[in-house]
Amino acid sequence: MHILFLILILLAAVLGPGLWVRRTMKRYSNPPDRYAVSGGEAARRLLDVHGLHSVHTEATEAGDHYAPDDKAVRLSQENFASHSLTAIVIAAHEVGHALQDATGYAPLHLRSRLVRWVGPIEKLGAGLLMATPVIVAVTRTPLAGGLMIMGGMLTLGAGVLVHFLTLPTELDASFKRALPMLDKHDVLIKGDERHARTLLRAAAMTYVAASLMSLLNIARWWAILRR
Repeated sequence: MHILFLILILLAAVLGPGLWVRRTMKRYSNPPDRYAVSGGEAARRLLDVHGLHSVHTEATEAGDHYAPDDKAVRLSQENFASHSLTAIVIAAHEVGHALQDATGYAPLHLRSRLVRWVGPIEKLGAGLLMATPVIVAVTRTPLAGGLMIMGGMLTLGAGVLVHFLTLPTELDASFKRALPMLDKHDVLIKGDERHARTLLRAAAMTYVAASLMSLLNIARWWAILRR
């Protein structure tokens, strides 16, 4: 009974933030014509105000993000074209990342390097996990268990590290850059400031949810391993 209760608490902690984020984004996506400019146009204007004329704005199917290597603010098709509060705030948030890049914000560059390393590290971990049964069968060595632990930590741990390093970067882009930017340039309609703060908090919570999910995966894998 206690285990079931603990599982329910963990599921609520992991799934709750994601559900709240989707609800918040959807809530402020209406009305879709609240602002005179679209999310894509707002991003372009804010970039130009800060002299970032070489940074591109693009619609994408890969979700809202800033690509440091390509110097591009990419918004989902919906946010790029919509004139909603959600679209404007998400655009400002991604411009915040472009400002981080332009000013040499170290955590952003560290995260970008880590993201490039995560793929090979996860492949190495997955390779170790797949090879462990073969190594056990051939060598019958007790070291095989250590290889399995190492493989699991490489596969799951790399993602956790990226998520936790991403969170402070997201908070900086939201509350130290996007919010002041929206206020300074009078982008928001009067009364929308507190709603913008809620949206930016929701954007940060996506990474909290991702971090919790990664931790849950590690805990589940460790429990299976100990059986």
